[in-house]
Amino acid sequence: MKISALKKNKWIRFFSNKYVLILIFFIVWMVFFDTNSYFIHKELNDDIETLQKSKQLYQKDIKEGKEFLQKMEDSNEMEKYAREKFYLKKENEDIYIIEHEDSIPKNKQNE
Repeated sequence: MKISALKKNKWIRFFSNKYVLILIFFIVWMVFFDTNSYFIHKELNDDIETLQKSKQLYQKDIKEGKEFLQKMEDSNEMEKYAREKFYLKKENEDIYIIEHEDSIPKNKQNE
């Protein structure tokens, strides 16, 4: 093909325009090489999403903690929690712990 025939092609003329070349260079620069590139923004948006998820998790934990503290203000609830969680008992009182077979680890069952 001759050069004059290439110059007549409308796509070659379009992409050889200096303004189009500058625009293409600008777009490539902004997407790949600039400090505010698309990939950096995508990474930052992913970080924001993970931080928002962890924020929701911590807010849920705080809410549960506040509810637990309000519940523990009652002395009967505190006693019930201490008996169930830490196996505390009153004087002259016996506690029997019943473990079901499926709650015992396998290595203890063989002994």
